[in-house]
Amino acid sequence: MTGVRRIAAVAVIAAIALTAILALFAAVRGRPQDLPWTPLDLGQPTGLFTGRKLAGLTRDFPRCRALLDKAGVNYTLMPVVHAGRCGYADGVRFAPGGARRTAYAPATTGTSCPVAAALSVWEWNVVQPAARRYFGQRVASINHLGSYNCRNIYNRPTGPLSEHATADAIDIAGFTLEDGTKVTILGDWADTGDKGTFLRSVRNGACGLFSTTLSPEYNAAHRDHLHLDQAERGAMSWRTCR
Repeated sequence: MTGVRRIAAVAVIAAIALTAILALFAAVRGRPQDLPWTPLDLGQPTGLFTGRKLAGLTRDFPRCRALLDKAGVNYTLMPVVHAGRCGYADGVRFAPGGARRTAYAPATTGTSCPVAAALSVWEWNVVQPAARRYFGQRVASINHLGSYNCRNIYNRPTGPLSEHATADAIDIAGFTLEDGTKVTILGDWADTGDKGTFLRSVRNGACGLFSTTLSPEYNAAHRDHLHLDQAERGAMSWRTCR
C-alpha cells in the first residue's frame, strides 16, 4: 500500500503543479480563456480549451441556448426528432439578424446546439478574419451539404452511427464572398494561391473548435467538403484534425 500511496501523492502534486502552471500562463498572457475552468463565452476570443468546452455542451441544452442568447445569436428551435437510434432534442436553426452576419445555404438546415455554437465562434474568429486577410472582403454565405442524416458512418449497413445521425455534424462545401466569388472544397482545395490557402486556414481553425475536422486530406470521401462535428468524447479525450 505504501507504493500506491506514493503514486497517488505524486499524481496529486503533479495535478497541483499543472494547475499552477496553467494559471500562471494565462495570467501572464492576460488570457483567462486559456484556462480549462473559466466559463465559456462565445463572444470572447478563443482559448486553449474552447473546443473542449464547446463539445461539453452536448448534454446541456439549456446552457448552450443561454450562451447563444448571450452572444446575440438569433435562432429558432427545431422540433424534437425520434427515429430509432437516430434523432435529436437540441436542434436549432440560425435565424437572420443578430450577432451573426453570414448566411447558410441552404438556409433551412439546422444542427445540434453545440455545433451551432461552434459554427458561430468559427465564423467570428476564423472564417471572416481569413476572408479579409486573403480576399479583402467578407464571406457572404457558407455553403453546406447538410447536417442531420440518420445513417451509419460512411453509410455502412452496420457499425457505429455517424454524428450526422444526431445532427452533431455538418458538411461544409464552400463559401461565397461578398462580390459573388465562389470558393469550394472540391474545386479549390488543391489551389496554391489565396483560395487554397484560405480553405486550409479555415480547416485549421476549425480543428480547435470541433471534436472532429475532416478535409480532402483525410480521404476521398471528403474530397468535396469539410466534415465538422462535436462528437462527445469527454473533457480531455482525443480530437481529430485531418
